[in-house]
Amino acid sequence: MSLLGNIIWLVFGGLLSGVGYIIGGIGLCLTIIGIPFGIKAIQLGMATFTPFGREIVEKPDADSLFTMIFNVIWIVLFGWEIALNHLIWGVVLAITIVGIPFAKQHFKLMVLALLPFGRDLV
Repeated sequence: MSLLGNIIWLVFGGLLSGVGYIIGGIGLCLTIIGIPFGIKAIQLGMATFTPFGREIVEKPDADSLFTMIFNVIWIVLFGWEIALNHLIWGVVLAITIVGIPFAKQHFKLMVLALLPFGRDLV
C-alpha cells in the first residue's frame, strides 16, 4: 500500500516538492556557511520523494548543543516557511476523505522541515 501511496504522491506534487528541496540545498551549498543546511535540505528532498511507510526517528545526538543551534538557525532562516507550506497543504488535503493519507504525510514532513537536525525519516 505504501508503494501505491508513494507513486500517487510523486505524481501529484511530491516530485516537485523534493526537487525544490534539492535545488534549494544545492543553492545553500554554494556558500561555506550554508553547507550543513544545504546537505540537510538535500536529505529532506530525498525523504520527500517517498514519505509513505517511513517514520521520523531521533538520532542519538539530537540533544546536543550544536544540533540545537543548527535547528534554531534553520527555523529562523528557512524552516518556518517550509513547515508553513506543509501545514497549509496538509489542511487543504484533510478536507476530503481521499486526501487524509496525504495530509498525514504533509504533517509528518512539517515536523521534519521545522526541526531537521537530530531527526531522520527512515
